[in-house]
Amino acid sequence: MKKTIFILAALASVMLSCNNKSELPRLEKNNSLFVNITDVVPDAILEIRYYGTYNFVGTRIDGYLQPVALLTKEAADSLRAVSDDVVAQGYRLKIYDAYRPQKAVDHFVRWSHNPADTCMKQFFYPMLDKPILFEQDYIMAKSGHTRGSTVDLTLFDMQTEKELDMGGTFDWFGVESHPDYCGNPETGEYTGVVLEGSYRRLPLTEQQFRNRMLLRNAMLRHGFKPLDSEWWHFTLRNEPYPDTYFEFPVKQL
Repeated sequence: MKKTIFILAALASVMLSCNNKSELPRLEKNNSLFVNITDVVPDAILEIRYYGTYNFVGTRIDGYLQPVALLTKEAADSLRAVSDDVVAQGYRLKIYDAYRPQKAVDHFVRWSHNPADTCMKQFFYPMLDKPILFEQDYIMAKSGHTRGSTVDLTLFDMQTEKELDMGGTFDWFGVESHPDYCGNPETGEYTGVVLEGSYRRLPLTEQQFRNRMLLRNAMLRHGFKPLDSEWWHFTLRNEPYPDTYFEFPVKQL
């Protein structure tokens, strides 16, 4: 009898394991759940880096067929609230990337495994070797962007007609991109303390830190959550498809 119970328990464990596998992230080709960001946020400025060549790879990324930005409807609606917020303060949103198809992520992974291709190293990762980019999660086999509710962005100052000075560029791989570089993002306190591992070894100015916090606070007020390694990266806190990775190309819907 005990042997029978043991076998039944083992079978139940196997069945549970199979059920868990069925709940793993899935790929989805349907784009009907998405919108063009500029249809919802007409004030947004687009500079889609992965459609061009000025990015850490140095070439157009697979899956970017047009220089447009897409998001789930829910994320776009929340981003509209952010836009209304910052426009009232004299700024516009400038978007570098939003939805990212899985084939683009696969492109990044292939690139990271090619040690000879370092044409953009001086601009984005001068102190790091390419294998470390993957090992330290700068590049991952799965990206939150592929779930459709993550956006990379900055602020554009309507008075100066320039990007707000954030003290660092989009997609800089290093501690200088961390939100807690030279300050405490939870309290908004500027410290000027340079984090260990800094390439530049120069602190942000207090104004540069305040500018980062201006963007961060606006995003948090309207339902987005930050990433602890990139000041420009935010994901809708209640993202509608947390277990789905999409694979349709980036082009006008």
